[in-house]
Amino acid sequence: MQLKSMNGGADEAAMLLPKVLDLAAAEGLLMSMQQHVKEEGPLCFDASAVEILTLPCAQIILAAKLCHGRISIENPSLAFALAFEDLGINWSWDVDLSQQQSVIEDVPQQAVDDGGTQDESGRIDLQQTSESPMSKRILTIDDSKTMRDMLMLTLAEAGFDVLQAVDGQDGLDVLVNEQVDVVITDINMPRMDGYEVIRQLRRNPSHKTTPILVLTTESEAEKKNLAREAGATGWMVKPFDPDRLIATVRKVAP
Repeated sequence: MQLKSMNGGADEAAMLLPKVLDLAAAEGLLMSMQQHVKEEGPLCFDASAVEILTLPCAQIILAAKLCHGRISIENPSLAFALAFEDLGINWSWDVDLSQQQSVIEDVPQQAVDDGGTQDESGRIDLQQTSESPMSKRILTIDDSKTMRDMLMLTLAEAGFDVLQAVDGQDGLDVLVNEQVDVVITDINMPRMDGYEVIRQLRRNPSHKTTPILVLTTESEAEKKNLAREAGATGWMVKPFDPDRLIATVRKVAP
């Protein structure tokens, strides 16, 4: 990563993004973003040189923009814009992300209260979400460090206490000694996938009604049905919309 001045002004620095925004670049981008925004204020990304944009970097840029409101993009290359369009997201941020295909698709499950929490289609009504202070505890299970960091950033800023696990087995091990209000799990992970995590939690009397949200790159109906049958409360496709993730966690948390 390289910081440069866009117009020569001391307060008009922009981070020049590299040609390839892959996993390694995503981790570096996250660290630079967190430090710069914390210490120096608003940050602008110059995306003119970007030729390849991978999912981790797209997620970081999306979450940073929505969470901080102090991130801006200048000179987006065609590849940059098209990468976001392929994910169903307008790179300009001037759209209602609640209408994008990449956000939550909730599935009915016994943990979701029928008294107004869901509509007839089984979708959670996010507009009725309470904005009261939260101190709920969330466990995130994902083998991607970048995704875990983004979930931590998003949820911690919203006032949640966040625990992390690097795969399904690690998630179950964490829950042996820790109590949580909501579990957010990936599907494709080493040692134990998300489906088995859900099944084992539902067999445990302590977690029969614990809300479990699936967060994955998968979108096939068959896989959603498997999650529903296992006992998932909801399904979200990466990259996630931070505002809707927070709203959903607040809605399903007991």
